[in-house]
Amino acid sequence: MENTNITNNLIIKQLNQSDAIAYNLDYLASPTNNDFNLLNKAYEFTGKIYAKMKLSIQNGTCVSENCELEIKKLLELEAAPQKSLDFLSDLISQVSVVDEPNYDPNNNFVFTVIHSLLSSKPGFSKTDGYNVSMHLLHDGSQQLVFSGPGIPGEFTLNNTALTSLLESGTSLVVSTPDIGKNMMELLKDVKIFSEDMVNEDGDLLPTAKISEEFVLVDAEGNPIYEVVDLGDNKGRNVLQYDMDKIDKKTSPFINAEIAGLLSSEQSAVAAWNVYIAQGTSQEEDDQMVQNANAGNKSWSYEKDLPLSQSNKVLFEKKYKEYFMKNYLKQFTTNQLPSVQADAAVFDLEQSKKQEAQKFLADNNLN
Repeated sequence: MENTNITNNLIIKQLNQSDAIAYNLDYLASPTNNDFNLLNKAYEFTGKIYAKMKLSIQNGTCVSENCELEIKKLLELEAAPQKSLDFLSDLISQVSVVDEPNYDPNNNFVFTVIHSLLSSKPGFSKTDGYNVSMHLLHDGSQQLVFSGPGIPGEFTLNNTALTSLLESGTSLVVSTPDIGKNMMELLKDVKIFSEDMVNEDGDLLPTAKISEEFVLVDAEGNPIYEVVDLGDNKGRNVLQYDMDKIDKKTSPFINAEIAGLLSSEQSAVAAWNVYIAQGTSQEEDDQMVQNANAGNKSWSYEKDLPLSQSNKVLFEKKYKEYFMKNYLKQFTTNQLPSVQADAAVFDLEQSKKQEAQKFLADNNLN
């Protein structure tokens, strides 16, 4: 089944990022009206209402006892302009998330339309059939109503609902966590690198190597090497690591990171959809033309929140796999021995003969 949000979000993103409209002669020749005149229309009659309430209070001709209703209405009208500005500011701040490069297109595509409309993107004007209006309601709250091509019916937002969401730490449109940055920080925190492997800026050195305590050794304490075939009958020793020991060391730190992500389930869903679900490599993620990696494995903000326990367990499993594959593996693969002689390139055939002779000698088979 087609994911409408992904499809529409990516179409709008492509439209907004394309220069094609600059070569559309019909568009260039047509007038464009981006002035929705929001505040002027919303406050068109408030001046008269304010004056009437003020006069009633002054003359003692209020319809309510002690002018309670009139005073309340007067205070609402005085506070309304700032409330409108705060409402618009909060909304613009929220929908601007759609411009982030790792934005999850599984978010409701209407927010991308709203962002395009409020930021006067070509193709999202009154001329193109879009409209937005602000209404001051009798209960003192305010609402914005959006309509136009692609928006199902009328899309309404109330300022009190938005304020309540933001104050509770919930986002209208979720920003995808910077998984790459988080995992690089995690690499430094898992305590498998010595302190001298971190530079003055707190970043791992390009030459950083996992501490020797995690290298596999034999009964005599000598490193156990894996031989890598370089071709042309040449080989080289590389280190092998005790992955069980590394897992025990890193798991508490990884689990803490996952717990932090799951404390904001919106963010966890975004991370899942953009990075974690498919188990792709970091390079594959970077090469994606469209940030819709999860595809049919995507989690829905409307249907999958709050996250079930089974999804939380799955997220933990996949997050660890992603960390191991994309960030830790580079430090456990093809790492050269610290002993210079052991790191030298050697003749594979000669090495095999030496190993055979050693086996015979060790077992008194000569």
